[in-house]
Amino acid sequence: QVQLVESGGGSVQAGGSLRLSCAASRTIVGTYVGWFRQAPGKEREAIACIKPRGNTGYADSETGRFTISQDKSKNTLYLQMTNLKPEDTAIYYCAAGGTACLSGRTYMYWGQGTQVTVSS
Repeated sequence: QVQLVESGGGSVQAGGSLRLSCAASRTIVGTYVGWFRQAPGKEREAIACIKPRGNTGYADSETGRFTISQDKSKNTLYLQMTNLKPEDTAIYYCAAGGTACLSGRTYMYWGQGTQVTVSS
């Protein structure tokens, strides 16, 4: 079992940046780990993942603005977000234990989510 706790969300103006963190209760190295988000009234969508060998994958829509990274020594996953837009407003979730990079249904463990609100 892995507990995941996100932090770093908040309110920011368009064009701003945020870095989300996801602290895991134990090592998550060697599994797919990723970030997802869900906006009000919309389905959950994938943002990015780190694959077991350490390479990354991104949803086409997020290329360039979002960067996923991992600090293995701290069992912590990060999502650096830049040039934020109002349409990025959503609850952001980290997940671990996946078997396919951008397929949320394959992930076993989820955090409780952190709210990101971007104003214009």
